[in-house]
Amino acid sequence: MLRYFLSPFLVSGLALLLAGCGHALSSITGFEAAAWRADPYGCRGQRAALLPPLLAARAQLYEARADDVNALLGPPDEEELQAQTEKVYCYYLVAGSQCGPRHPRSSAPRLRLHFGPLGTVTEVQADPILPADTN
Repeated sequence: MLRYFLSPFLVSGLALLLAGCGHALSSITGFEAAAWRADPYGCRGQRAALLPPLLAARAQLYEARADDVNALLGPPDEEELQAQTEKVYCYYLVAGSQCGPRHPRSSAPRLRLHFGPLGTVTEVQADPILPADTN
């Protein structure tokens, strides 16, 4: 009898717990999100200059939900699916071969946001941008 009583509460509690994971991503001071979104694949050369304020606010990105990252940065230039339900969003930082027709994968520096099984950011990585990369 107790099992039938607790079952709906356990299911409801688990649903609320999973729905509450992550946090909304507010605007980031000094980061021009519209300019970032207007530079798909980094082909306009604006993202490298926009990166420092974003990395300075790295702590705000942790535990952010994928939908909120999409709202801030736009859709990823590439998405890598990892084991189980983990994924990585990749945003190119400078122009490279990815700017060609059909946007082939490139070795150009990228910002990578890793999402865990709950769909929230667990890791933020940025490749170093060398002076030769920005020419």
